Amino acid sequence: MTETWNASDAGVLRLPSGRLVRGRGLRRPLPDGAVPGHAVHLLGRRPPEVPWDAVWLRWPDFRLPSDPERARAVLREAWSRAATERVEIACGGGRGRTGTALACLAVLDGVPAREAVDFVRRNYDRHAVETPWQRRFVRRFTA
Repeated sequence: MTETWNASDAGVLRLPSGRLVRGRGLRRPLPDGAVPGHAVHLLGRRPPEVPWDAVWLRWPDFRLPSDPERARAVLREAWSRAATERVEIACGGGRGRTGTALACLAVLDGVPAREAVDFVRRNYDRHAVETPWQRRFVRRFTA
């Protein structure tokens, strides 16, 4: 059974393939409604436990993932699971690291890497992907 997000839900990004992924700031309250089936938490420290499947990817604030190869594998899995599950990508504020990861998912979905940051800023949050090194990470990300 497919259980994905509603396209109109807060923070939901529609990728070109139609996959829906929710971005969120973990410092904000959990939105009302459906909960994720799978979440990727992008934080410098281990996050608190949640009652759904979640993966912690060590990614300090305003930085890049501590292990870029693991990041690629975790994001590839999130993209794959988004076809049939409610996938959430979340960091503290929901913009820099979350936007960077969402841009990487857009690359996996076929958006050219040089256009992925603009795609996420247009369709998720105009302030997404906050630092020059985060933008460079996306430009160098490969599917």
